[in-house]
Amino acid sequence: MFTVNNWFVRFLEDYVYAMREPPPRKRIKPMEVLCVGMPRSGTESLQQALLTLGYDHTFHGWDIIYEQPNYCQQWVKLCRKKWFGPLDGNTTFTAEDFDPLIGHSVAVTDAAGSVFAAELIGAYSEAKVILNHRKDLDAWHHSATTTLMRSNGHWPLFILSCLSRECFWAWHVFVRFMWPGLFRALDGNIETGMARNGKWVYRGRERLLEWTVEDGWEPLCEFLGKPVPNEPFPHVNAAAGWAGQEMRLGKKYIVGAAINVGTFCIITAGAWVIYSRYW
Repeated sequence: MFTVNNWFVRFLEDYVYAMREPPPRKRIKPMEVLCVGMPRSGTESLQQALLTLGYDHTFHGWDIIYEQPNYCQQWVKLCRKKWFGPLDGNTTFTAEDFDPLIGHSVAVTDAAGSVFAAELIGAYSEAKVILNHRKDLDAWHHSATTTLMRSNGHWPLFILSCLSRECFWAWHVFVRFMWPGLFRALDGNIETGMARNGKWVYRGRERLLEWTVEDGWEPLCEFLGKPVPNEPFPHVNAAAGWAGQEMRLGKKYIVGAAINVGTFCIITAGAWVIYSRYW
């Protein structure tokens, strides 16, 4: 059975793809809203809605990949702490664990909110909690399995993850840690984990404030104590939007991989010239 908790994966993390850690963030404003619903349940629309209501910055799963400086390595460390903590089970999370990564945010949604739901609620006990969901469980399951699962078999990105440090960590945090952990894919296979376990994991979300993107502004604003904006509720990141994000990622990491491959070729060619001339 594949496991990310072995010496070879740790060797890759600590030596082959290790990157300089970015400066830890510091919390200036208190955490106000935690959205703990599953990915593909209106998370990006909810992020845009919260930004419109003044919750700036609202942290989304895409931020884990796109933000600069990048904190993917630190998210992997949090995943390791959650799933591979001490044998006595006494793993505790506090704001000191999350603030260095999301201290600039006053709200959280999508990947971090769903993967670390219980830990975030415990760390930020004063924050309001929203359970964003979709009314049709089967529709959610289809959406999740046709988008999130694609990452597991996305060979171009996997190849890029072998050639680019940034792509390695983006692939590592989602495909090897967050999605397998969230969907109880003990063998590391997101596809079978989501197919078998996705629906019962979805049903098992804590029942807090239930909200679906179809509900729009009114229940959300009433819960948060905000006036209803005089504009349509945002609807973003449909399946086509997800494909666009994947293409954007591919272009981003191709550049890094090309630089690494080019550097390797130049060094190899130089070494061959020196060897041919002097030996």
